Amino acid sequence: QVQLVESGGGLVQAGGSLRLSCAASGRTSSSYNMGWFRQAPGKEREFVAGASWSGRPTYYADSVKGRFTISRDNAKNTVYLQMNSLKPEDSAVYYCAADFDVYRSGSTDRYDYDYWGQGTQVTVSS
Repeated sequence: QVQLVESGGGLVQAGGSLRLSCAASGRTSSSYNMGWFRQAPGKEREFVAGASWSGRPTYYADSVKGRFTISRDNAKNTVYLQMNSLKPEDSAVYYCAADFDVYRSGSTDRYDYDYWGQGTQVTVSS
């Protein structure tokens, strides 16, 4: 079992920045890929960014490429999502997720992820 807890969400103006954190506990001695997803009201949960168990390579949705950066500190069992140049359309609940199939890094399919956090709200005002 792995427990994931996100933090760092909030309200920010368009053009601003936020950094989300995802702290893992439990079965953290195993290697796992990490992903960030988001879900806006009335929309499907969508892939935002992913990182392999080692931290490289990283993967991004086209909508956030160049603005968001995923990173991980395995010593702290924490994954980060730095979000810059935020837009109102980035508003959503953001979830981190863990995929224990290390041969499948970079999956954009939410059904490939084994564990999920509870989500953190990000609201970008125009």
